[in-house]
Amino acid sequence: MSQFFQVHPDNPQVRLLQQAADIVRAGGVIVYPTDSGYALGCQIQNKDAVERILRIRQLGSEHNFTLVCRDLSELSIYAKVGNQAFRLLKNNTPGPYTFVLRGTKEVPKRLLNPKRKTIGLRVPDNRIAQGLLAELNEPLMSTTMIFPGEEFAEPDPYEIRLRLEKLVDLIIDGGHLMEKPTTVVDMVDDEIEVIRVGEGDPSPFN
Repeated sequence: MSQFFQVHPDNPQVRLLQQAADIVRAGGVIVYPTDSGYALGCQIQNKDAVERILRIRQLGSEHNFTLVCRDLSELSIYAKVGNQAFRLLKNNTPGPYTFVLRGTKEVPKRLLNPKRKTIGLRVPDNRIAQGLLAELNEPLMSTTMIFPGEEFAEPDPYEIRLRLEKLVDLIIDGGHLMEKPTTVVDMVDDEIEVIRVGEGDPSPFN
């Protein structure tokens, strides 16, 4: 049975965020809010937790995960960022974007795109997510909380609890969230291309 934390979206309770970070560090799988809906998350290095997420989502091992980072300095540890990409990242983070960049050696090989050696990275504009990342002091390995067979992220934390409370270790209730996905921007080798338009305004990258 998973734990269920009701966390204030504007003024998150530090005690609950610390407990959430401890659950992640202990190998837990959590559901947490972002600026583009709920996400499943776990520690980067924890292979078992990653496999649990793949089973929940009914995804193959080739699924592209995203590293959710606290800020630009953390992002640059895990990705190779060119000058043009850095300027765009600086002007558009935090926000509802996922950036595809070439991964550094800090990213486990099994998490990189096997052909391009890329990884998706994002810096969410959500106070609960930011508070959790600050407590963790490392990125979260994440994927959108979409139930198998559905097109969009599940916006209701109580529906998530109903369906996942025996499959995850913690659900963080940050309120009813929107279902729109992030805008995805490919920035590999400083060549900028919008590959999916979502919540984030694509115009800075066109």
